[in-house]
Amino acid sequence: MKALVFNNFGGPDVLHIEELPDPQPGLGEVTVRIKAAGLNFADVYRRQGRYHLAGNAPYILGYEGAGIVERVGPGVHGIREGDRVAFADVPFANAELAIVAAERVIPLPEDIVFEQAAALLLQGLTAHYLVNDSYPVRQGSDVLVHAAAGGVGQLLVQLAKHKGARVLGMTSSEAKREAALQAGADKVLLYDADWVREAAEWSKEGGGVDVAYDSVGSTLMDSFAAVRLRGAVVFYGMSGGDPAPVDPRMLMDTSKTLTGGDLWNHVTTREERIRRSNELFALLREGRLRLGEVRTFALHEGAEAHRLLESRKHAGKIVLLP
Repeated sequence: MKALVFNNFGGPDVLHIEELPDPQPGLGEVTVRIKAAGLNFADVYRRQGRYHLAGNAPYILGYEGAGIVERVGPGVHGIREGDRVAFADVPFANAELAIVAAERVIPLPEDIVFEQAAALLLQGLTAHYLVNDSYPVRQGSDVLVHAAAGGVGQLLVQLAKHKGARVLGMTSSEAKREAALQAGADKVLLYDADWVREAAEWSKEGGGVDVAYDSVGSTLMDSFAAVRLRGAVVFYGMSGGDPAPVDPRMLMDTSKTLTGGDLWNHVTTREERIRRSNELFALLREGRLRLGEVRTFALHEGAEAHRLLESRKHAGKIVLLP
């Protein structure tokens, strides 16, 4: 099989196509012929050597994809050759073939194309648990979404609006502000404004929003300032740097809540993956969830795709096509 690999950590130029032996499924595994693989910042961080990578070079990136089951290993039930499937947490997806544990296989409905699944699942499942589990968004909730023009941010805005919330987005530029507005945010503020004050003024009662979803990290204490008494901050990323330590006395004095979020604590079974994915597919099918612009690259154009992702000039998803 052909795979997009790298042997040394570095910039996009370390990526190249290499012919590797076809992987064989073991007990409880299937081989999937990849039709589309989602590109995420985690792939960039692994290529740079900032995230842990198991095994030895040549390294294959990619944790999210969709394709067709080509071989079924022993001990697998309910999955057949030719099935359309997707996954969100399986390594080595940047190749023509990938080994997927049966418990991580998500059946892909006929009306959801491979590129849609590869563009939706990882970020969509993240947004799904955030609005349903980390803080149950309800009709009339005032919700602040950091990085509202990003992949998770745009989906988070839409899912919160679907639940009847008022959504205030945060972005770093006018172009990204427009993307967040198109996703459905009621108002979008820029980080160079006095956004904590403006968020409080925008809230229904002027005392702050009900919840702030913070994926930036360095903004954590400002997020606390922007939420009301008895409000909540959901911390699920640190794209802007490490957060400041939180004084538990502040939490006591204000009755505010800090909740951490990690997708893998919310999709611990195949049933959970399938249930959440089917809810996302249904919203996509009904037009109540819209993907941003999906930019596709051939697998051999992987270096170019990484450059575009790192440039942060593309507000939608980037997908590789083997």
